[in-house]
Amino acid sequence: VQLQASGGGLVQTGGSLRLSCAAAEGTIVIYTVGWFRQAPGKEREFVAAISRSGAQKTYSDSVKGHFTISRYNAEDKVYLQMNSLNPEDTAVYYCAVQWGRRDPMNPNEYSDWGQGTQVTVSS
Repeated sequence: VQLQASGGGLVQTGGSLRLSCAAAEGTIVIYTVGWFRQAPGKEREFVAAISRSGAQKTYSDSVKGHFTISRYNAEDKVYLQMNSLNPEDTAVYYCAVQWGRRDPMNPNEYSDWGQGTQVTVSS
């Protein structure tokens, strides 16, 4: 499946952004969807994931409480609402899909990735 991540931009500290993940081709309804991010000079890190039904949500400790992942299968989209952003959240954010019940935090368990969307938080 071809994925498109969108919604990134430049925001001040304390601001909010909502990222979207959709399929340019195919559908993401049947997959677990995860968000990852990669800052310059750092490894890609897990941010959040949501199961096919939306019942199970997993967050990294660094974003728990100020990021919320959700999905609307009727729209075939997954969202990442990011609140109380700080400069440490600056990164390229990627969405990815995972088939079956695998470790949602492990990037190696995801088969298809979007191109990424840049999030920059100014101080």
